[in-house]
Amino acid sequence: MQPVALQSLSELERASLQELALFQLQERLPVGHLSLDRDGSKGMKSIRQKLESFSKERKECSPHTFGVPLAQVIANDRACRQLQEAVGRSRRLCLEVEATVTRFRAQRHRRLAVGTSCIRAPDGGCPEEPLSPVLVDRGSWSQRRGAMSVDSITELSDNASELLEALQLSHPHELDPRRSRGKKKQLSLNPITWQVPRIVDRCCTHLETHGLQTVGIFRVGSSKKRVQQLREEFDRGLDVFLDEHQSVHDVAALLKEFLRDMPDSLIPRELYGAFLSTASLEGQAQLDTLQLLLFLLPPCHSDTLLRLLRFLARVARHAESSWDPEGRQIPGNKMTVSNLATVFGPNILQKEKPGEKDAGALNFEDSAAIILVLQRLIEHHHSLFMVSPEMQCDVLRRLFQTDPDVIEYLLRRKSPDVPSPEHEDPGEELALSTPPGWTHSLERGSVCSELYSSVSFLNLHVGI
Repeated sequence: MQPVALQSLSELERASLQELALFQLQERLPVGHLSLDRDGSKGMKSIRQKLESFSKERKECSPHTFGVPLAQVIANDRACRQLQEAVGRSRRLCLEVEATVTRFRAQRHRRLAVGTSCIRAPDGGCPEEPLSPVLVDRGSWSQRRGAMSVDSITELSDNASELLEALQLSHPHELDPRRSRGKKKQLSLNPITWQVPRIVDRCCTHLETHGLQTVGIFRVGSSKKRVQQLREEFDRGLDVFLDEHQSVHDVAALLKEFLRDMPDSLIPRELYGAFLSTASLEGQAQLDTLQLLLFLLPPCHSDTLLRLLRFLARVARHAESSWDPEGRQIPGNKMTVSNLATVFGPNILQKEKPGEKDAGALNFEDSAAIILVLQRLIEHHHSLFMVSPEMQCDVLRRLFQTDPDVIEYLLRRKSPDVPSPEHEDPGEELALSTPPGWTHSLERGSVCSELYSSVSFLNLHVGI
């Protein structure tokens, strides 16, 4: 078993990992730093339910991006994307129908032009032919969008916009961004979809492409008018593309505004004190505690934070000046990890909600702790979002108590080369697959071996 990315775990494993991390944090940190309302298991359940609520979508679905919970922003992005795909399918259908009607009319005009040379019927007239498009049959049209017949198509005017309108209005429910809601589903055995808002990903991508060498990025002022225009476009649900024509400083300001205006900050306020308390720790103890706290984050907050930290680390790597192959100096952006932590710290770690009293007031100790914590997150984001083999075994051990029927599937997905437990000793195989640099104790290996043996026992005696 090897270290894996947090995002590669299944939904069920991530939920179990949150419980495990919360249990270990209760031993490391004072209870007050985790905002537990009650001691013991009831308090742990309380904070877990609170953190899970950040991932729930609200019933109202609107295209808003700013000032709404992060999970709702992602749901809005998904609804807008589905709407755009539906409109795209409708437009392609309209073009197909328009081309068919055009061909039909051309054939009709040709028949009229050569009408004098047609074969005469016994009564002296020309036999009537069905005036229908050659490439479209009536049976297929009865199942197409709007159930429009050939006769109704021939009665349409030449204006293509009327045809487009008729087709789009035939089934308006297909363009409705609202999603039907069913019963609460069980946790999946597959990884959760990458959940990063469109605005965060596009701002980071734009700045990575055009702004890494920009001196004073995130510090130089921007155009309030242009930033407001971009903000309104995202809030209307438009598919905004940021290219080289947009100012780097405007996009940087837009990203900061989005993080600052989130009603639930990227790192939930329930964990504010716990994250700040890690500033007093040192070395590996500090990193281990930060990692456990990151495991508590809801998937949408965790994925978005990882995307942002990757971007900030890349910006920091271009802080100093460098030289190109031809010997010309490339100026650095001057934004070191410390400078970036100073700028983004108050937007990521917020004690009060935006607009509340004393929301922007921080004492010196809290400000210094926020900067230090964000520095550590930027510098060590690669390892902090990885799950060690020991922690994976602990998760599987917990799942064996609650969901023993899924253990074999999860183990197969993690170690596809491990032979069937009926044929070889899985503990030996796991010991051989332990990567260098990771201490995999015999006790941990025996846990996984026990899991394999137990699953084998279930298969033989219970008939699973």
